[in-house]
Amino acid sequence: MDNIRLTQLSHGGGCGCKIAPAMLADMLKTLPQTALFPNLLVGTETADDAAVYRLNDEQALVATTDFFMPIVDDPFDFGRIAATNAISDIYAMGGKPILALAIVGMPINTLPLEAIQKIMEGGASVCAAAGIPLAGGHSIDAPEPIYGLVALGLVHPDKVKRNSSAQAGDVLILGKPLGVGILGSAMKKGMLAAEGYRQLIDTTTQLNTVGADLAALDGVHALTDVTGFGLLGHLLELCRGANLGATIEAGKLPLLPAAIGFAQQGIGPGAIGRNLASFGADVSFAESVPDWQRSIMADAQTSGGLLASVAPECVDEVLALFRAQGFAAASVIGRMQTGAPIVSVVQ
Repeated sequence: MDNIRLTQLSHGGGCGCKIAPAMLADMLKTLPQTALFPNLLVGTETADDAAVYRLNDEQALVATTDFFMPIVDDPFDFGRIAATNAISDIYAMGGKPILALAIVGMPINTLPLEAIQKIMEGGASVCAAAGIPLAGGHSIDAPEPIYGLVALGLVHPDKVKRNSSAQAGDVLILGKPLGVGILGSAMKKGMLAAEGYRQLIDTTTQLNTVGADLAALDGVHALTDVTGFGLLGHLLELCRGANLGATIEAGKLPLLPAAIGFAQQGIGPGAIGRNLASFGADVSFAESVPDWQRSIMADAQTSGGLLASVAPECVDEVLALFRAQGFAAASVIGRMQTGAPIVSVVQ
């Protein structure tokens, strides 16, 4: 197993495997509308993080699935990252997870059984940390290793946190630092030192548990998690859902320290270019924002942080919640504003 490099068995890794947002929108536009299902509180309309279905006056079911190819070579770490990323969508809706099922696709003639077991053990360890059972799943023989979860959770119907409910004047708070995809690319090139790998694992295996507590705050108007479309892509979804604009201050962004130098060297996943191309005129950069900062804002984050749109008077309380649960990097990064649904980036 020591000679196996999982990242060499697949053409992409982590949330960088996602289809570019513009192409995904074209793929989804012919799907039938869900308006005939009044208990479906959240569907595909605003590209939200999970579906939400009202069960009764006190409970709504949150349902999501997420899976991808390896972003790291260690099988146990790959399983942990994939499971943390999948469960994050439950927290991003303000819910608490209750159950998970595994999605397993493995090249069984290429990958030793021991490695596959370690991947699944990593996923199970995260489910245990989240306090939920890994209750089953489905497996296939696949040409590339794929792992993830179906995750189910519960939330009060009145406490659902959508990505479309931001209000003008809201303050934007990001819970985790950026740079995951860049560190993953550096690792594949053999350039990532032990400290950089530690930063990568620490952030991608940290469960976004604070989302369930944010759901209790009326001043948290909108919530999402930052994954494959990068900070800019997921913020654009907030803007489009609320028909508002946003301004980001690049100098205030929390960044993984080890990713900065690699970003300045132009190292990063192909998803950066795909994401930037998809944004088009909907993202504008001040001339003072250098290319490396633009790239890190479009970097595909695997198991990234929560992005909250918060009433100004609630900012201190939200930051305190983040920090009490170990999100030391949580930072104010910008504001929502009236105007066209575009993102402006200043220094």
